[in-house]
Amino acid sequence: MNTADLGLPVDVPSTALFTDHYELTMLQAALKAGTADRRSVFECFTRRLPEGRRYGVVAGTGRVLDAVENFRFDAGVLDFLRERNVVNEETLEWLAAYRFSGDVWGYPEGEVYFPGSPIMRVEGSFAECVLLETVILSILNHDSAIAAAASRMASAAGDRPLIEMGARRTHELAAVAASRAAYVGGFATTSDLAAGFRYGIPTVGTSAHAFTLLHDNERDAFQAQVDSLGRNTTLLVDTYDVTEAVRTAVEVAGPELGAVRIDSGDLLLVAHRVRQQLDELGAVNTKIIVTSDLDEYAIASLAAAPVDAYGVGTQLVTGSGHPTCSMVYKLVARAESADPKAPLVPVAKKSSGGKTSIGGRKWAARRLDGDGIAEAEVIGTGAVPAELADRQLLVELVKGGEVVAREPLDVVRDRHAVARGNLPLSATQLSRGEAVIPTEYVHLRSGSQDRSADRDRTDR
Repeated sequence: MNTADLGLPVDVPSTALFTDHYELTMLQAALKAGTADRRSVFECFTRRLPEGRRYGVVAGTGRVLDAVENFRFDAGVLDFLRERNVVNEETLEWLAAYRFSGDVWGYPEGEVYFPGSPIMRVEGSFAECVLLETVILSILNHDSAIAAAASRMASAAGDRPLIEMGARRTHELAAVAASRAAYVGGFATTSDLAAGFRYGIPTVGTSAHAFTLLHDNERDAFQAQVDSLGRNTTLLVDTYDVTEAVRTAVEVAGPELGAVRIDSGDLLLVAHRVRQQLDELGAVNTKIIVTSDLDEYAIASLAAAPVDAYGVGTQLVTGSGHPTCSMVYKLVARAESADPKAPLVPVAKKSSGGKTSIGGRKWAARRLDGDGIAEAEVIGTGAVPAELADRQLLVELVKGGEVVAREPLDVVRDRHAVARGNLPLSATQLSRGEAVIPTEYVHLRSGSQDRSADRDRTDR
């Protein structure tokens, strides 16, 4: 059962306190100044990809939609804010009635992104949009980092399935989110039952070294497992001596043994030896699963090994060295007054050190070459050029405060596989490099394009 499209509640009664103190003090000041109701546009983007990454993966969108729906200031939350004197009574009264009533547009979950891509655009009053900054960034930064690592691992694994096994290496709730993001990025299963229950991800697992150590000898442990789970189970063969364990495993389960798992040692060498031994014992269909602190580089190094599946934990749930995408949430346009008809004015922060933003409500499109392969991420303001009209990336996620784009997780996972497949082949290289396609900014003036002056490659 896939429950991702059911809108199940998040793991806490309210997401309203998944925010920073200053979001509420800004709200209080804006209410007093009379600027809180100004129509505003915020955009979520990253200025650069993590070092060495060739593309990013949008993940966590479905969780953002859940979080926005559950962003409610109930009595307990309001009492906490009152006791801590975070904001005044007028602001608390406003918060008590808070319901996001604006619009959200974004890249569909599973899509790839590049520096400057307006991954999510939030529109509404300043007051209702500014409160969502921290929770949106928290979800997208975490989930997109995990999904990007998972995607690289899936590319390295090729047709061999990947098992997510990282629950014990991170926070218990982060583990569930990580499992979801890994599934988006291409993993096939998870060991985390909470992720299976929450998102319908297939779960797998058999036994650990503790089960073998519990018994008087390895044969007794294998026999107990086969008696309980059947001959198609996976036996862990590196508790003592791998060669002896493989022999015992086949003697106990017969040539119908489903798989053996190797969790230590020189995996390349051991996998070859185990494959040869299994074949000699007649267990030609028994699969080999390897674990042991794998990352995308280790997986790639095993491409020529007789391995049938990989189990990945620590490196996956920590983003394989990049646990965040450094996404930011910036005000890019706001109305001149609270009048609903007041025009939007582009705004942007100007600073040194690579933190400059580009103002204006943006669109994004991906230009393809003659073979349908991506060649540029094009971002602009104003009218969309006719040649890019059918290549726009942002879709409507929330309309008038109502979620309109919740979808099953399998659809998201399939979307990512297609998006990754439409990138240049060099996107799958694990060697360090820049984004696989450039980002081009096209600013339109009076309906015409000034490409010579306004097309810029993002600084890397």
